[in-house]
Amino acid sequence: MLVGDIDRGGVIASVAGTHLILPPEDRAMVTGYIINKFRGDVTLFDDGIAAISGFTGWPCLGVVPWLKHAARLPAEDSVTLERLTKGEARALKVAVPVTPRIANFDDFDALGAEPAVELVFVRPGERIPADAGLVVLAGSKATISDMMALRAEGWDRDIAAHARRGGRVIGICGGYQMLGRAIRDPAGIEGDTSVVEGLGLLDVETVMAPEKRLANSRARSVAYDAPLEGYEIHLGRTSGADHGRPYVEIEGRPDGAMSADGRIAGTYLHRLFDSDPFRAALLADFGIAGGAADYRASVDRALDGVAAEIEAHLDRAWLDRLFGGR
Repeated sequence: MLVGDIDRGGVIASVAGTHLILPPEDRAMVTGYIINKFRGDVTLFDDGIAAISGFTGWPCLGVVPWLKHAARLPAEDSVTLERLTKGEARALKVAVPVTPRIANFDDFDALGAEPAVELVFVRPGERIPADAGLVVLAGSKATISDMMALRAEGWDRDIAAHARRGGRVIGICGGYQMLGRAIRDPAGIEGDTSVVEGLGLLDVETVMAPEKRLANSRARSVAYDAPLEGYEIHLGRTSGADHGRPYVEIEGRPDGAMSADGRIAGTYLHRLFDSDPFRAALLADFGIAGGAADYRASVDRALDGVAAEIEAHLDRAWLDRLFGGR
């Protein structure tokens, strides 16, 4: 099944062009196409469907409208960051620097859904807002190069000034590694740079290793004694004096680190902010009520809404064949 995104424009040429350039053996695997994100009266696209099907010989399996429920789902890749705009000023500003190899930035969706939180993604060329109460460093596909990019933007100075003012900083996965004194890569796993200086906000160091940690995990916040549930996906081992103050416990083992005053913290656990009790306790530190909404349940409801709408607009006979008549 080939899905064409009409919202990007040129969908007729896109589907027809894909048909043209696919090798015959791959083209034979395509059973039909779907037009996605259509706005307005679908009958206005009848001529477009006729043109695509006439050129490709593929049947149209459905025209899916723009789905309002989809806006409540986590974004899949960093392309989405380019379309995010700054929201209205709220009680707490949370700043997330956007490094070139940022990953897992949907970790912040639950925070952004809080009515009192203004989530700001800081782009290259911009300064980290001085009025941010919390700076969060996201995961990274290449921590060393992102650390160098962060320093080239001058964000290291912004974060240091933020910390001196008493601001809070949380690093997740690669962001946690950046908070330490150094990131070492003696085996050259990430490239030619064998060591890079970190932000020095936590007394820890990371050594990259070829073994990747990948696991779904149940955990507990040490700082707030709140239940957590998320996943780990990272290279490297982090150790040092501040590791003696773990930020969370994952399956009973200590993970992450905290500064002595608790204002700087890091962990390898993704989806940290999805926990309603953790989010409520964190926001309470800023004098804000939050964490009342069941974020995970809201995502499940959005998935159900998307599934119901898609089912209503796809070819039912094709769906029955696809799923064996179930």
